[in-house]
Amino acid sequence: MAPRQSAKPASGLRRTLQCVSPHMQGHRLLMAGGFAALVVEVLLRLLEPWPVKLVIDAVSRSLGASLRKPGPSMTANLDSLLLCGAAIVVISVLRAIANYWSAISFALIGSRIAADLRARAFRHVQSLSMRHHTRASTGDTVQRLVGDVSRLQEVAVTAGLPLLGNVATLLAMTVVLLWLDPLLALVVFVATGIFALLSRKTSGPITAAAGNSRKGEGSLASTAAQTLGAIREVQAYGLEDAISAGFRSSNKSTLGTGVVALRLAAGLERRTDVLIGVATAVVLAGGGWRVLDHAITPGDLVVFLTYLKTGMKPLKDLAKQTGRIARATASGERVADLLDAQTDLPEAPEARVLDSRNPDIDFENVCAGHGEGTVLQGITLNIRAGEHLAILGPSGAGKSTLASLVLRMIDPSSGTVRVGGIDLKDLKIASVRSHVSILLQDSVLFGTTVKENIRFGRLDATEEEIHTAASLAQADSFIQQLPLGYETVLGEAAKDLSGGQRQRLAIARAILRQAPIVILDEATAGLDHESRDSVLDALAALTRDRTCITITHDVSSARSCDRIIWLEDGRIVEQGRPADLLLDPDTRFTRWVQKQRRAHSRDAVQVKA
Repeated sequence: MAPRQSAKPASGLRRTLQCVSPHMQGHRLLMAGGFAALVVEVLLRLLEPWPVKLVIDAVSRSLGASLRKPGPSMTANLDSLLLCGAAIVVISVLRAIANYWSAISFALIGSRIAADLRARAFRHVQSLSMRHHTRASTGDTVQRLVGDVSRLQEVAVTAGLPLLGNVATLLAMTVVLLWLDPLLALVVFVATGIFALLSRKTSGPITAAAGNSRKGEGSLASTAAQTLGAIREVQAYGLEDAISAGFRSSNKSTLGTGVVALRLAAGLERRTDVLIGVATAVVLAGGGWRVLDHAITPGDLVVFLTYLKTGMKPLKDLAKQTGRIARATASGERVADLLDAQTDLPEAPEARVLDSRNPDIDFENVCAGHGEGTVLQGITLNIRAGEHLAILGPSGAGKSTLASLVLRMIDPSSGTVRVGGIDLKDLKIASVRSHVSILLQDSVLFGTTVKENIRFGRLDATEEEIHTAASLAQADSFIQQLPLGYETVLGEAAKDLSGGQRQRLAIARAILRQAPIVILDEATAGLDHESRDSVLDALAALTRDRTCITITHDVSSARSCDRIIWLEDGRIVEQGRPADLLLDPDTRFTRWVQKQRRAHSRDAVQVKA
């Protein structure tokens, strides 16, 4: 899936804000409170140096200094000095309260928006087609959902919001500085302009390096996920050292790009420190001269220096946080790319709900494939409601692709698939899939309780219905022997159960779904004889009075079906009732059955030997 293309690419920061902005509307009250506290804090910052100015000017006058500039003044006595000291304490306490409230408000907003964004992205990823998921790296997608969204939240709270307050303070203080002394205020404008030039020159390379670093981390996550998912094969083939070497190489490359971003950010931060130091020196020397010239008072100079120090803080913070903001922007772009990925299974605005209880399935001259190539070529097939159809053929013939079309996991490149007489493209996808139960060779069980794993078949099922489904799937007896019965929490992929037990739980889930169409994709493959027999009995309960599409290499499963089609090179080359096909010794089905029987006989002889 390619991201949406626009006439002019948006900047990384703009795309990040576009991702976040839809989730801000539900937090307006909290945002208003946070910004109100921020405004109060800025005002208190403006007031903070004024008691110091009054004291210095008053003491200077009491020592005989001649201060000609008009302005607020007071007499230097104990009461006035104590009053100014108390004012500083009160201002500091009130500013701390306002800062605390704004920090808490924005932290809550950041956490909630991050949670909403992560949920939105996760829901969107689930809606994407199988084509997207076969091309995308699972580890990288997880990294975007978890790591990149968390980095957005962290930087917004720890860097963005304090920076917002500092910028507001800088603007307010600039107004006061212009009122105190426009000449000295020029220093602030010049320093800000120079910083803007330095930042503009450096921020691009920092963002690019941070983006490369995040891509490298996504690649590392993919490697780790693939390795841990296949840890049995890795250990069995002794691949630990080889894969670790590749991981170290990628890790070293990622570290290099990360160091580049940190070096660039550190260079900008140090240049900003020098710039602020020069600006302070100019204000100190120039301000001292202005005091001697009676243009400003010593207290004004103190206020000016305090404002300069506080007002320059945004520049220092921006330089300090540039690397983090760049990494957050790179993360935001990665999340935006994920949200921009478009499904190639669009649902028509006027799509209808499939309400047929026992629909027929029709393929009309269908061509389809999972990737760029075409697997199925001109398939025309009618599957009657209640019919049991077996799909046979060599690997790569298109058997699973045919089943994927029924679930609308993919769309045909040409031709039409109809369920209940209606084109799948004219039906709501959720309603189509609610009519289908699917059972795979490696059925997926989730890391939750046995009961919840079965309930995933139908979320509104009662306890009694769950137990009934488990009994029909011949799973109730072994479930009762688990430590907590139906409340036992399964480990990842339910690896603590045997293959037959996992399959019977999956069958119970499919029975509970009560869907009129059942797809069995190698449902008994890889099971031992005893497990296979129990699973076959459970499958009989699942498929009774339902339309069933069976993809199998098992002779008995194929022969029990009403009809067989043989796929080869993406085309139906043979079809008919099993008994009729077996009457002709030259049919592919007959030769396949004989080959399977010979293989079974050899295996039996080897076991006896």
